[in-house]
Amino acid sequence: MEYYCAYQERCYKEVEEKLYSFSLTISEKEALLTHLIENNFINEERFAQSFVRGKHNYKFWGKNRIVNELKFRNISSRNIQTALKEIPEETYQENFHRLAEKHWNNITERKGQKKNKKFVDFLLRKGYETSLIYEKLKELDN
Repeated sequence: MEYYCAYQERCYKEVEEKLYSFSLTISEKEALLTHLIENNFINEERFAQSFVRGKHNYKFWGKNRIVNELKFRNISSRNIQTALKEIPEETYQENFHRLAEKHWNNITERKGQKKNKKFVDFLLRKGYETSLIYEKLKELDN
């Protein structure tokens, strides 16, 4: 389990699910989890920060999607807010504009409602804020 946690950042929920796949007693599972936490193999704050950096820098996810994914993994709101500070606002804006413009140019539809809907839906799935999306849509549609 130490190797499992050292190989890649893991949250408590992921490790707990992995332990359930083994046939261990409840007390053995709790002892293992306690050992991993005490020896800093599991650290929720570190996991959240790494998750935010990775998903934004490599998959270009927006803050909404990142927050939802972290909530799904039972990460506390405090850790989520701390982790979101890993994305500088300037970088966030640059990545959003680059992604939006690239997607706008890749949509094969002609200008109109269909193209606008595809554009908006894509960026909403990526987790960007609606205000940002509609501002960019107005800019690109003109």
